[in-house]
Amino acid sequence: MMTENFQRHHLISRLIKSGLDKIMAIIALIILSPLMLVIAIAIYLRMGQPILFIQPRPGKDARIFNFYKFRTMTNEKDEKGNLLPDEKRLTSFGQFLRKTSLDELPQLWNIATGEMSFVGPRPLLVKYLDRYTPEQARRQEVKPGITGLAQVRGRNSLSWEEKFNLDIFYINNWSLLLDLQIIFLTVGTVIKKQGISQDNHATMEEFMGDSSIYNYRQKQDMIGE
Repeated sequence: MMTENFQRHHLISRLIKSGLDKIMAIIALIILSPLMLVIAIAIYLRMGQPILFIQPRPGKDARIFNFYKFRTMTNEKDEKGNLLPDEKRLTSFGQFLRKTSLDELPQLWNIATGEMSFVGPRPLLVKYLDRYTPEQARRQEVKPGITGLAQVRGRNSLSWEEKFNLDIFYINNWSLLLDLQIIFLTVGTVIKKQGISQDNHATMEEFMGDSSIYNYRQKQDMIGE
């Protein structure tokens, strides 16, 4: 009986979270639309088109959606047509947007459409899905968020292992109160501009997964299995 009551309470809390996410995202989009317009114009004048960085990302249950951010990097390429490293393409205005987290504002649309939440594990690259251990893959059990436990505990200064451990802790211990605490801590993180990038990286180094598992999969791909 207690388990049934807990599950019912948990389901109701999830529905409340989803409803609040959409309502608050729509309100935020209306209020912040003038600021977003100014940012869009500034990006166009400084970097040209496109204004937005759009990339497929995995959401809840690994469903793929288009993830939106304001563009912070140029599209400069080398003589072979490959994009230059992030640190060479990141502009000074882009750095400002990242430090203030203003580049994340377009994700309010992702929240309004139900693809993301305000709080949850950050949506990572689609190619990482095959690199997760079964435990790490649990991060796809919930909607990804603009902010999360890893973001307020160190952001990109953390190792991948530390990030995933915090993601799983969040999933195992989720509550509306925990979400409120994370949102409150996020404000301080943004103000202090903490953990924006990893040491010696403009953003974060690529996640290669468990080396033994990843190398095995690469070999299987090479032999066509």
